[in-house]
Amino acid sequence: MTHPYFEKARHPRVLAHRGLITTAGGDSGVWENSAAAFAAAHAAGAEYIETDCQVTADGDVVLFHDSTLDRIVGDPRPIRTVRTRELALIFADHGGLLTVADALSAFPSTRFNIDVKTAEAAEPLGPTLVDHTHRVLITSFSDANRRATIASALRAGAELRPATSGGSRTIAALRALSSLRLSPARTLRDIDALQIPERHGVLTVVTPSLLRAAHRRGVEVHVWTVNDAESMRRLVDAGVDGIVTDRADLALATIGR
Repeated sequence: MTHPYFEKARHPRVLAHRGLITTAGGDSGVWENSAAAFAAAHAAGAEYIETDCQVTADGDVVLFHDSTLDRIVGDPRPIRTVRTRELALIFADHGGLLTVADALSAFPSTRFNIDVKTAEAAEPLGPTLVDHTHRVLITSFSDANRRATIASALRAGAELRPATSGGSRTIAALRALSSLRLSPARTLRDIDALQIPERHGVLTVVTPSLLRAAHRRGVEVHVWTVNDAESMRRLVDAGVDGIVTDRADLALATIGR
């Protein structure tokens, strides 16, 4: 049965990778995963926003990709050691910090694809999702992190589990099984999507056999991170269900139907 996360939305999916930074936004210093980047994605018509979460020293689940502040401000401190108030001040001139709760409230019609970057985020994230599981997909490179988040949401009273995308072990198992033409039924149990790169080093991840195996089980395949129109068209023509992109505006113009 199709999860509500996918119902009544455009196909192929366009997932705005950490929001959308327009030329104007970039010139004004807007950062990824900020309120301004999300607002730009929403204004461009993106129904889906891909984002990431970490936990601050206060235990707040914030939308932030890296484990430290080093890449954005040259500060090596881990996010888990930074107070939420300080992080908000750092973001103040760059689009605004969002917690998961903030984002769900500020963008009530948006469907969120949340990458759980750390095991510490799973337990506090679950209760935040209780009333929103119909429009949230939980993913992580760690299958343990995504399972723990789903379990937390269900314990907190969610009547529907969030949609979910398989982690790295799930993807590796599916690719091996599909290449051997073995059934992926057990591997894909309770999986709604696979979110994968087209290639990993010299290895081609998105193969016809993987697409067939996923689609036979009703599982969508989304490819990241694709930023040029030619690749978007080629992948959709090959049968991919969604594109994760920094250029949601371009993707909507290219493959939006």
